Amino acid sequence: MSSFIIRRSRGKSLLLWKTHGFKITSSFSPSSDSVSASGFSSFLTRSFKTTSSGNISQKFGDFGYPENGFVSMTRRLFSSDAVAVPATCDGLTVERIIASQWPILDENESDWKSHAAAIAQSIQVIKRRLQWKKLLVRLKVLSAELNKNDLWDDPLHADKISREHGSLMGKMKGVVTFERELLEHIDMLKLTKEENDSELESETLMALMDMRRVSKEKELAALLSAENDQCSCFIEVQAGVGGTESNDWAAMVMEMYKSWAQRHNYSVTVVDEMPGEMAGIKRATIKVNGEYAYGYAKAEVGTHRLVRISPFDSGKRRHTSFAAVAVTPILGDGSTRVQINESDLRIERFRSGGAGGQHANTTDSAVRITHIPTNITATCQNERSQHMNKASAMAVLQSRLDQLEMARQTAMNAQHTQSLTENSWGNQIRSYVLQPYRLVKDLRTNYEVSDPDSVLEGDLDGFILSFLSYSLDKGDTEH
Repeated sequence: MSSFIIRRSRGKSLLLWKTHGFKITSSFSPSSDSVSASGFSSFLTRSFKTTSSGNISQKFGDFGYPENGFVSMTRRLFSSDAVAVPATCDGLTVERIIASQWPILDENESDWKSHAAAIAQSIQVIKRRLQWKKLLVRLKVLSAELNKNDLWDDPLHADKISREHGSLMGKMKGVVTFERELLEHIDMLKLTKEENDSELESETLMALMDMRRVSKEKELAALLSAENDQCSCFIEVQAGVGGTESNDWAAMVMEMYKSWAQRHNYSVTVVDEMPGEMAGIKRATIKVNGEYAYGYAKAEVGTHRLVRISPFDSGKRRHTSFAAVAVTPILGDGSTRVQINESDLRIERFRSGGAGGQHANTTDSAVRITHIPTNITATCQNERSQHMNKASAMAVLQSRLDQLEMARQTAMNAQHTQSLTENSWGNQIRSYVLQPYRLVKDLRTNYEVSDPDSVLEGDLDGFILSFLSYSLDKGDTEH
């Protein structure tokens, strides 16, 4: 008889088989150099019959190793030179599960193969979205940089390399650990069937079902894995040609984003707003503060087209209006890419416009800052003092310059002004049709909703997630 010890914490189990001075593990934390039992909420000890007591590797394959070799194996596992492919005791891998084409049934079905197939499929999607093979190549390059003797001669470069290496390692470890956990549960299920332990089999099946639900969350997280996705952002809306009609549409679009942000519990601050002559806005900028605000909102960049019976047309004719949306990340003081020199700025002060108030229209508190080399401007007139308006305008300007620099470096031709200048026919990303039928359709993904009111009230997640999935999945099918 050999003794299995199963320790559980948050649905994860650690399987240790102590026999003949060996330790077998099929899941562990890759960030630690040793396995510790501390912190586990409970443990369960069971006894099982073994079929090959004299040869551990015969039953557990490459997972058998001397106890004192555990630390070195852990370190080797996530080295950039050779990343082990997780497998079950009998050699089953995620790739083989997918190749087996096990049918994927409803989440409530008690079919472990169905759950395993769904989880394996999610892991494949996650790896594709993370561009797994490119990640491995980049990790190898960074590791070579970190091993250079003169690395810290340039502390800024060394810090950048170190942070990128740590970030990539974190992404990689998270996926491999999840993959190992799946295969561990499969091993456990096979073992419980052999030992006819229905209680433990049921517990392991429940753990697989939990993993299946978590896998969908991880798929979503992989959509937001770009460098600046975690940042807050500025959203700017600018009316297209068409006067009052377009100004009104631009105001509707801005209200749509405010509602969307509030649904996600993001804080919203109006940075700048230029009202139209009769209604709506010519231009407005808001600051959306919250984790992953930029990662989501970047899907909205482009021209939005509205078709409706105009409330401003006495003849009740159908009109088409355009509004352009630009989104820029707020990188923060420690991550800004562009250093702004005071000599490159032209600062203008003027009297605030708008709806008035105790201090509005009485002092020259509004501020417009122009970055002379790029001719990019930022305006703020909504704060109570000139000093506060200047600080807000500088934050917007910094964000736009950073976005411009990122576009230049990556050769993506996505400068801040581009989406605002192409504010016309043929450049729209989404159509909102209120007449003669009712439909909102994204022209990039063909995702559509037949309830325009809900969309204009901020229900944008379907459009955003479909575009993020489309943009990541279409370009790189490798994993």
